[in-house]
Amino acid sequence: MVAAELSRPAAAGGWLQRRPKLRAALQRNVTGWLFILPALIGFGIFYLYPTLRAVEISLTDWNLMRAPKFIGFDNYVKLAQDPRFWQSARITIAYVLYNIPLQTVLGLALAVMMDRLSKSVALRAVVIAPYLLSNVIAALIWLWLLDPLLGMTNAFLGLIGVPRQSFLATSDLAIMSIAGINIWRHVGLTALLFYAGLQAIPRSLYEAARLEGAGEWVVFRRITLPLLRPVLVFVLVTSVIGSFQVFDTIAVTTQGGPANSTSAIIWYVYESAFRFSKMGYASAMSVALFAVLILITILQMRALRAGSSDLE
Repeated sequence: MVAAELSRPAAAGGWLQRRPKLRAALQRNVTGWLFILPALIGFGIFYLYPTLRAVEISLTDWNLMRAPKFIGFDNYVKLAQDPRFWQSARITIAYVLYNIPLQTVLGLALAVMMDRLSKSVALRAVVIAPYLLSNVIAALIWLWLLDPLLGMTNAFLGLIGVPRQSFLATSDLAIMSIAGINIWRHVGLTALLFYAGLQAIPRSLYEAARLEGAGEWVVFRRITLPLLRPVLVFVLVTSVIGSFQVFDTIAVTTQGGPANSTSAIIWYVYESAFRFSKMGYASAMSVALFAVLILITILQMRALRAGSSDLE
């Protein structure tokens, strides 16, 4: 009996030794988990826990001055009946529609031109330069450039006979101007992502298409666009998520004005939390936005078949 007990560890060790593939797989898994452990710890502390905490706060009435009072789903009911929230949602959607299509098209056009005309590192550095500025610095630069009295933009418009425009002080122009500022800042990054995707497309496909007599537009539509789909998915998903969270540019330039015409959802969250001390209501808006972004991301990835590649 004692001999049998003593032989069990050796037998177990021998069983693992007789299966080198299983042993190697276990070692790889342990090594992999150890490598991502610091990132997992950071994700848990700075993302997962705050998200769960926000869900918890969204079920309370809390003004930061007293203990939170549990009220269930009352904040979500109030959210569904809040006209200011729905106005902010419409403004945010308008911003996304101004921003994403133009940014994507311009980025793709820049990438194709860099790939076809010049692969200079200096040119790529110039293209990415606006993205290296922080959102606040970029917004300050354009706040001065778009100034109705002293801005260079209006000075240029005056030279060509166009009346001066109050870009950031006019309800009809303000959200479009903010979209233009963020397009200017992010289009370089979008272009470089597309440029990297273009480098992964085999040149033999283009040569074969040209031998068959295909024109530039046919080659672009039948080869370039389908093979850029994985990059396009990444660009669209990250750009849409970022656009729904626009805040810095609004905070620097318009602060939600004029007449709440640039009060996007995140700006309304900020006002509710830190101006009106409605932390529970602000958290409910954040959770609702989080759920909407998850849904939009899933729809985008399914529509663009993110799990497959035409290169395979």
